[in-house]
Amino acid sequence: MSSDVLTVTDLSVHYRTDHGALQALRHVNLDVPRGSIVGVVGESGCGKSTLIASIIRLLAGNAFIPNGRIEFESRNLLDLDEAAMRDLRGNRMSVVFQDPMSTLNPVLTIGRQMTDIQYRRNASRADKQRRAVEMLARVGISDPASRLGQFPHEFSGGMQQRISIAMALQAEPALLIADEPTTALDATLEVQIIHLLKDLQTNIGCSILFISHHLGVIAELCDYVVVMYAGEIVEEGTARDVFHRPAHPYTEKLLQCDPAGIAAKSRSLPTIPGEIPDLVELPAGCIFKNRCGYVMERCDNVVPAWTESAGTHFVSCHRTQT
Repeated sequence: MSSDVLTVTDLSVHYRTDHGALQALRHVNLDVPRGSIVGVVGESGCGKSTLIASIIRLLAGNAFIPNGRIEFESRNLLDLDEAAMRDLRGNRMSVVFQDPMSTLNPVLTIGRQMTDIQYRRNASRADKQRRAVEMLARVGISDPASRLGQFPHEFSGGMQQRISIAMALQAEPALLIADEPTTALDATLEVQIIHLLKDLQTNIGCSILFISHHLGVIAELCDYVVVMYAGEIVEEGTARDVFHRPAHPYTEKLLQCDPAGIAAKSRSLPTIPGEIPDLVELPAGCIFKNRCGYVMERCDNVVPAWTESAGTHFVSCHRTQT
């Protein structure tokens, strides 16, 4: 059996528009080792959401995949029919979304939702309720048996997200995809959810693909980090390598913009000058050249190669090849 639960190889995803194909993802390669937590970080528009939608095969109707493979437990997901994908979703592969208030059905009780989602299990309703109580207890919901009859609005935002995590992990999936699950929470609840995910990942043994724009959360939670920019992966490595020895100028600028790293008081937060390039009319050469402080002549026309920076640390930048 492969050491990776998920392997994305040379994946490109385009969207049909009136102005041409918008190239949302281009030649993306990504591995999620078994039992590990891999973080994907990048600003809005970098392709994180498209990556998730590609993996779970829920892309918009105008999307198409010109090339690539997505192997999950040694099966290429792009070759599976819709029935086979339905068998995987919520079973071997689960997702926790950003906003629990839009994930949970407001007119159904928590108990109803947590038992209904177990429709694949050949078990009695009483057994499914026992399983729901067990999972609520594991995510820190007090007196879980009595709370099965409550509706989502009777829980705080943090509790709703815990319930969403419990629902996603009921089947003990091989892969949990967490799509910015702490963004809607305050700082205290964010820390609680991070520790909860760590504990559950250790106990259940699943792998986690964690999507976020929050560098602090990625650094605290993840074993490996993938940095995306404008539809491409520009750097990847262990969390220590990426955060302590950033090799790509974009990663450097992201770290400089992290409010947690600002020592002096200021009236304004640092930003990365410039804008993401037009993904319909892609520029030649390096995708980051119009915002880079180290730009050189070759950046204008030559796409940087994917090279090893040190050990398991890789980067796509001409500066590291000089």
